[in-house]
Amino acid sequence: MVRAVIAGSGACIPPHRVTNEMLSKIMDASDEWIRERSGVEARHYVDEGTSTSDLAYAAATQAIQAAGIDKSELDLIVFATMTPDYYFPGCGGLLQSKLGIGHVPCFDIRQQCAGFLYAMQLADVQIRSGMAKTVLVVGAETHTGFMPWTPDNYDYMYGKGNTPPTPEEYAWNTRFRNVTVLFGDAGAAVVIKAEEEGDRGVLDCILRTNGNDFERIYVPGAGFKHRPYVDLEQIRRGDHIPVMNGTYVFRNAANSMASVTREILERNGLSLDDVSMVLMHQANLRINQRVQKMLEIPDKKTLHNIHKYGNTTAATIPLLWDESVRTGRIHKGDLVLMVAFGAGMNWGALLLRA
Repeated sequence: MVRAVIAGSGACIPPHRVTNEMLSKIMDASDEWIRERSGVEARHYVDEGTSTSDLAYAAATQAIQAAGIDKSELDLIVFATMTPDYYFPGCGGLLQSKLGIGHVPCFDIRQQCAGFLYAMQLADVQIRSGMAKTVLVVGAETHTGFMPWTPDNYDYMYGKGNTPPTPEEYAWNTRFRNVTVLFGDAGAAVVIKAEEEGDRGVLDCILRTNGNDFERIYVPGAGFKHRPYVDLEQIRRGDHIPVMNGTYVFRNAANSMASVTREILERNGLSLDDVSMVLMHQANLRINQRVQKMLEIPDKKTLHNIHKYGNTTAATIPLLWDESVRTGRIHKGDLVLMVAFGAGMNWGALLLRA
């Protein structure tokens, strides 16, 4: 049986580390308030003008090197993001161009926080069917495009300027604090190779979607339900910024992640005792702690980095993978479970042997 094996990984963390204290300079959100609700202590932001595909290129270059392949060996790119450089085209083709690898086909995945799992399942299917042998799978985001802050607000937050927000700007920034404090920018990538011998690689994947609840976390504006799809009134209302029912998302994320974990283990005749590492999407530390408690997952089998990077959406799980490999938390032959929940609503779990 041909299996899809992760041969190498890479990550790109932007240069600007933004602490909770820094954010508190431009909105009513203290370090204690943010940590208590999310576990986030800091996040990283790109320089203005740096795009999602730029982060992906840096991460992909590392992954290709770590896999020990030449970029010409890639025969497919699968790119997961909810913050593309442009409304269209997708980031896959932009990354292909930056890598300089010719007419390699590209898929763009839009399942938000569960995007990387959807991308991995697609890569696995392509490899099992024989349609691809070496696949680049990317999760990358530049969430700073959602931030409603002025250039002066950024400068004041970074300590580069002396102009504090006006009372109106401070109130506007505070209005969106429950969402904006959560997110950071990052990119991560893995190279997947087909292997015919051994038991390594993707073993199983379960994906789920419930479109009935999409309004619980979504962007109400800047879409083709509107004519034109974006206008000044939408911007003035803040409709281009995500809205979220935090309580609902918290409850459903925890329950769905726990349920799909039980399902994938049961149908493969496994238990958590067989799993070496559980990589959970990093949306909120409290959600993951709840899942750990529901499933009785010991701390030694998990890795959290949301305190360092915030929620990097499609990049969180490949970031965890890359960090786990580099720090020796994941070894060849380990059974690893990936699980995520995101807007859509989309969720899923994937089992692989490293």
